[in-house]
Amino acid sequence: MQRVDGHDNQDAAIHAHWYGPFAVWSGGLGIWGAIPFGVAAGAWVVRRSGNSIRLFMDAVAPGLLLAQGIGRWGNYWNQELYGKHTTLPWALEIHGKGAANEYHPTFLYEFTWDVLAVLALLWIDRRFTLRRPALFSLYVAFYTAFRTYEETLRIDPSSHFAGQRINFWVSLVCFVVSVAFFVWWQFLRTPSEERPQVKKARPIPKGPTMAVPRGRVRQRG
Repeated sequence: MQRVDGHDNQDAAIHAHWYGPFAVWSGGLGIWGAIPFGVAAGAWVVRRSGNSIRLFMDAVAPGLLLAQGIGRWGNYWNQELYGKHTTLPWALEIHGKGAANEYHPTFLYEFTWDVLAVLALLWIDRRFTLRRPALFSLYVAFYTAFRTYEETLRIDPSSHFAGQRINFWVSLVCFVVSVAFFVWWQFLRTPSEERPQVKKARPIPKGPTMAVPRGRVRQRG
């Protein structure tokens, strides 16, 4: 099945329906759809509250990457989305014992990379002065850099283009765009002299206060 977020799985029957690309209930949720739409929803809420969307994006970047790494352990329990055959000591056994059933544990590779990238993001944010949302663009660059390589290992069913999996090209494009944006935004862009007007946060309505009737207060003698 090919969904609107570019994720593939083994069920192709959904193509028979016009709503096939949007039927996430038949195939879960791919990262290419979850992150953009999730961040967009969060940005809408933040904007309505009068806070900075750029700060919000940089604040959630490390947590998003860590969550993606933890989520990959679901592939281990489901024995899915593994890589090619390998004889490495850390090979993952799938559907049996022996060398013929040992594969690259791509879930473990991505988890390890994501954790290291989270530590790098936190260090960069503390060490350098960034123009928001530069950290978010680095998060995208870190993730897609490894995802591009990971797609060359995976053997689960997928559509191909020019000899590579579709998600290989999606990840590669996202990597190039995020790196280009970071370089332009952090080093080449000339900030405007006029400070943007910050929308005031909406006041939090206060409810009625609780008062104790005077006649019910006992006086100490």
